[in-house]
Amino acid sequence: MALWEVVPSKRSTSANGQFDILITMDASLPKQQNLAKLRLAVIGLKARSNRLADTPPLMPKVLAVLPTVRPGKIVVVA
Repeated sequence: MALWEVVPSKRSTSANGQFDILITMDASLPKQQNLAKLRLAVIGLKARSNRLADTPPLMPKVLAVLPTVRPGKIVVVA
């Protein structure tokens, strides 16, 4: 189940504790949220565009960093 299926837009931090990792393309998330207080690890995707079709090339890198991300931290995958 995807986070966006459960939590309305702009309220992702209300899912804190229900998920381990948030994968996002929102580059401003670290400025909008205090990630240190979240129990979520965040993976930021930096693709050519925010179109879903541009994200598959990043997935091997996402899978590689999954074991290393920690709650309250963001890892950017480009």
